[in-house]
Amino acid sequence: MKSAIKVKVRGLVQGVGFRPFIYRIAHEHKIRGWVENRNDGVIIHAESQKIFLDKFVKSITEKAPLASNIFDIEVIPAVMENFEDFQIIKSESTSDKITDISPDISVCDACLEDMKNQAHRIDYPFINCTNCGPRFSIIKDLPYDRDKTTMDPFKLCETCSSEYKDVLDRRFHAQPVACKNCGPQYELVIGEQRITEFGEILNRSSDLIKDGKIIAIKGVGGFQIACDATNEIAVKNLRTKKLREGKPFAVMFRDVDVLQEYTTLFPQEKKSLETWRRPIVIVQDKGKLAPSVSVGFKTVGAMLPYMPFHFQLFEKLDISAIVLTSGNISDEPIVIDNHKAESILTKIADAILIYNREIHNRTDDSVAISINETERIIRRSRGYSPEPINLKLNVDGIVATGAELVNCFAIGKGKQAILSQHIGDLKNLETLEFYEESYHRFISIFRVKPELMVHDLHPDYLSTRFANDLQFPAIAVQHHHAHIASCMAEHNLDEKVIGISMDGTGLGTDGNIWGGEFLIADLNDFTRFSHFEYLPLPGGDRVTKEPWRTGISLLYKVFDSEFLSLPIPFINEMDKEKANWIVQAIEKKINSPLSSSAGRLFDAVSAILNICTKTKFHAEAPMRLESIAHPGFEAAYPFDFGEVISFKPTIESIVTDIMDKEDPGLISAKFHNTFINTIFAVANQARKETTLNKVVLSGGTFQNKYISSRVERKLMRDGFEVFYQRKLPANDGGIALGQLVIGAKRRELGLL
Repeated sequence: MKSAIKVKVRGLVQGVGFRPFIYRIAHEHKIRGWVENRNDGVIIHAESQKIFLDKFVKSITEKAPLASNIFDIEVIPAVMENFEDFQIIKSESTSDKITDISPDISVCDACLEDMKNQAHRIDYPFINCTNCGPRFSIIKDLPYDRDKTTMDPFKLCETCSSEYKDVLDRRFHAQPVACKNCGPQYELVIGEQRITEFGEILNRSSDLIKDGKIIAIKGVGGFQIACDATNEIAVKNLRTKKLREGKPFAVMFRDVDVLQEYTTLFPQEKKSLETWRRPIVIVQDKGKLAPSVSVGFKTVGAMLPYMPFHFQLFEKLDISAIVLTSGNISDEPIVIDNHKAESILTKIADAILIYNREIHNRTDDSVAISINETERIIRRSRGYSPEPINLKLNVDGIVATGAELVNCFAIGKGKQAILSQHIGDLKNLETLEFYEESYHRFISIFRVKPELMVHDLHPDYLSTRFANDLQFPAIAVQHHHAHIASCMAEHNLDEKVIGISMDGTGLGTDGNIWGGEFLIADLNDFTRFSHFEYLPLPGGDRVTKEPWRTGISLLYKVFDSEFLSLPIPFINEMDKEKANWIVQAIEKKINSPLSSSAGRLFDAVSAILNICTKTKFHAEAPMRLESIAHPGFEAAYPFDFGEVISFKPTIESIVTDIMDKEDPGLISAKFHNTFINTIFAVANQARKETTLNKVVLSGGTFQNKYISSRVERKLMRDGFEVFYQRKLPANDGGIALGQLVIGAKRRELGLL
């Protein structure tokens, strides 16, 4: 007996070759009927004997395309219609429900092979198929069809059209499909010269890089700037022109074998680098690159080629590694427009490589790090966004506007949180315009009708002002509560936990700046169990660029005015008049807000050790302090804890070690170990008083690999259930998810 079923597949099932996959397994299992793309997923009508239908449904999950991500499969009985074959039918847009949108996918091996063998695609740098190529960066609307992408102006030639229509072809309904006869083309701009012949473009580009020149290259989600990563003069020149004094550059390596010559690569790092997502991965540097690439750090942000052009360029180059950094000026968003690139990036680059397909959705490269053999996302953008986070809570119609630094926003659709790509620091008009543009596009493409805005407690954040300007009901959420809720949401926790939130800044409910917080929290509310002792920040926000100010404040708190006579390099080299100004500002409470911040504590110790007294980029002082810490060293300093945690004994011991000329790397390790011991001690005290055993870790400080790896292992060995962020950044780039679920929980409880 034959029967019929309807199969509804939800998740990332568009733009990843899902319908051709269904067609193939339908034939394999003797299924008749049809498959259709809708904006709420893939719908299948299947007719056959029950044994074949069961095998067919099982194969959907077991053999799904690599880049797909099935969230839900619903199988219901259907009416037999006695189809004679199995077909793929035209897409329909049926409701406000939507399916997931695929992130951009790195070029696949099959396409790289086709680039050498297919007559109409030999050396064609925009080759792609259903398994790879641009997706989110080119999509304008759903369902995902060519006319709703920036490929619409490129009309298919006869050959590509036949591939596009052939259900057995790897390019069946691959929306960006093209060849050198009908697709986008590159153009190299060198001064007044414009080169359009691709062979010459490739030769001239490689020659420029070999000669120590700088090239701006239009990538998948925006322009990038490249130079020889082994040429110190070229890298220093790039730093000067890009106004990027100290922040390390990312480096693209020819292949993983070359990468292993330049770095120490561990299995999880290799796995992350080779995935179709192709993030930048922070790995240990062997010191063979130009010194100005990593500017004193022992790590490098490494990545592998992911565009066809990258592979073609390396075939021409006898250089194995190139700097590949964002194509922008200072803190502005990455450039995506050809004309703007020619106007702005010519101030940095000797040549501009453009192509004539529009980038609709701007995406920077994503960044990841491996901690305890687990990939952790630091910046979530190309290759990851806009993949949703599936939740148990109904977040429909809620918009979370995120924080101020490394901003991402989040929108709620049913029980899914859809986070934007990395936006950046909301501190200038250009980034705010990118933020607002992306918000309106997400609302439109994902068919969200906003009902509730959730924002940070800080009234002056641009994200807060944006939320309040939209005239929807809005609620404020405390920054560190949102951090904890973000991690909870990733793990679908909905209960009270011990929340440990460590970062640089966030407005507290008492009007002070928080950042070293131990909370007893659930998705609705929190109580503050313990926190770092408050420290005045003389100069307010200036302390982030001038950690010496926080160093003085901490020494003054511990030693009073006697700190000025301490025989340590930090004090000896200090302008005593400036130091006295700082003391007066603290005493008179002039622009010296109180802070419990973990980030500022690291700043202060870094300054006191004379490692970093002035910063050139965000979080430089803690990063440099971590970079010198000796591994495998267990000693630590004393500290006091209770309702308030005091590091007075720690600082006294650090100063003694400095006076005794102890190795700064050992002092750094002992300080890091002290920080870890503090977390462990307070977590144990919280468990004792509350009987809670689940510990949730969040905040930018947990991107410190030395701390996170040891804290997690130490807590787990003591029987805690430990939760940390993997899919989203632990920094403020993940905070919008926490805001979203807090808003959803309060709405569910009727507390709005």
